[in-house]
Amino acid sequence: MAVNRNGTADSTQPKVSVRGLWKIFGSGVPTELTDEVLNKSKSELREESGWVVGLRDVSFDVQIGETFVVMGLSGSGKSTLVRTLLRLIEPTFGAIEVDGEDILRYSEDELTEYRRTKTAMVFQHFGLLPHRTVEENAAWGLEVRGIERDERLERAHEVLELVGLNGWEQYRPNALSGGMQQRVGLARALAADPDVMLMDEPFSGLDPLIRRDMQNELLRLQQQMHKTIIFITHDLSEALKLGDHIVIMRDGAVIQMGTGEEILAHPADDYVAEFVRDVRKSSVVTLRTIMEPVQVKLRADMSPKEAMDALGEMGEVAGFVADRHETYVGAVSFAALAEANRNGCTECTEALLDDVTPLSEEMSVSAALPLVRHMSGAQPLIDADGRLCGQLSPRAVIEMMERESVAEAEENNASSAIGIGADAN
Repeated sequence: MAVNRNGTADSTQPKVSVRGLWKIFGSGVPTELTDEVLNKSKSELREESGWVVGLRDVSFDVQIGETFVVMGLSGSGKSTLVRTLLRLIEPTFGAIEVDGEDILRYSEDELTEYRRTKTAMVFQHFGLLPHRTVEENAAWGLEVRGIERDERLERAHEVLELVGLNGWEQYRPNALSGGMQQRVGLARALAADPDVMLMDEPFSGLDPLIRRDMQNELLRLQQQMHKTIIFITHDLSEALKLGDHIVIMRDGAVIQMGTGEEILAHPADDYVAEFVRDVRKSSVVTLRTIMEPVQVKLRADMSPKEAMDALGEMGEVAGFVADRHETYVGAVSFAALAEANRNGCTECTEALLDDVTPLSEEMSVSAALPLVRHMSGAQPLIDADGRLCGQLSPRAVIEMMERESVAEAEENNASSAIGIGADAN
């Protein structure tokens, strides 16, 4: 079972499942998916029929508690997609299932209930009511639901404190900075306690420093609340920072889907490769990608003599110890085991070394570099549950960083050469 970066396990049934979703704008669009539609490009359909394809056969699953990022340039279909998830735009074909129910089959009353209770939207331009106070804006969704004033304001105070706006309850939006206004928008969505949060480029209108703060704030809140979030952006760095999984769209279609690591390591085509070209892969790729299998895994219930024999059979001078649940316990050396054996110790755990610290498999390669520079041997890697899942060679980290530096230098030299040629002409 997969685990999200917030530590929650993915369910066997996705929270949101989109299947074969199409949106075609125009008149005379067929009521069934025909070969005429399937076999023609977006430009051909526009030129021949006057139809504009907003979404083309889009399918994906969003697991409970993950941040799922939809990324693409203007006109890629990402904003159309998020609006179909609320049926603000009605899809032409396909299915959108939330908790196993196809929302395209909802009646008007069911759709209203779905919008009020199961989902919440955070917009790019805040959408705050200027004549209402911060607390009243945060409580607006609850007011629409008919929640009593005292109860909804109490909830508003809770979420405003959660997003760092304690003490600003009685101010109006025009007294707040852009970042603070977006926090109110986020608080309004959280106050409704939705199953699914839809965020349509919520930080793109903010200054870079405020935008980074808001990204960090969202990561912090997600660690606490484990919401299912579908996040729309045109910024790859933002997608890589926030997303458990990322979808890249172009001309209404999904071009590639996967984790940030998968997309960086194996771009599906030249379009995606161009997107990721300037990203420092070492800041995104995790140690999981370059780890090796554990060479020597010793059982915690082994005696020092048994552990020494196991090391001898493998021709190794050190190894890692795990309990019966595969939880990492520590590292031992042949010398430490021999001393423990001479002292009459009965368990190899009495010979654990003090200077070996396990690293998380989720740590980026660049973050690990300062830690491994002075390490002489392989280091243990653990997963989110503390299980021993692999080992890391310091050399593997250094080699990846060196390859990245060489590639950057070559690209800079090529750019300089182009510049010199242009000047000469």
